[in-house]
Amino acid sequence: MRSINKVILIGNVTRDPEVRTTGNGQLVATLTIATNRTWVTRDNRKMESAEYHDLVAWAHLAELCENFIRKGKLLYIEGYLKSRSWDTPEGTRRFKTEIVVDDLIMLDRQRSTTELSDSDPVSPNSQEPTEIPANELAGIGTDNSYGPDGNFDL
Repeated sequence: MRSINKVILIGNVTRDPEVRTTGNGQLVATLTIATNRTWVTRDNRKMESAEYHDLVAWAHLAELCENFIRKGKLLYIEGYLKSRSWDTPEGTRRFKTEIVVDDLIMLDRQRSTTELSDSDPVSPNSQEPTEIPANELAGIGTDNSYGPDGNFDL
């Protein structure tokens, strides 16, 4: 029987991505997005809660995160769950589950020409959402290895 490990999220980036290079020279970006859920209680109160999701992007997607993704950006993410564990120097076993990004689409509309600064990497003529399909990008790496301490193999 087949199994499925697929995550689809739309959320806002909570902090600028952190980009590093692994020991074998591959780029890796880590970032977090927040998703919101709203509901109405039986006594008609509107409730809201937020969930925070840790993401990992490799190779060309990491480069795109470094160049175009900033805090507050609305993203559509497709990926899969990856869990890892490591021992702290104090001997405690730690666990973390992250979403490894396979595809991302920037959903925010481009800012108008008057809102753009000289340093913005976007085209001032485009008012359409920006799509970056990972399966159409060259150079996507597959070495998603973690070091013995549970961190990326830097």
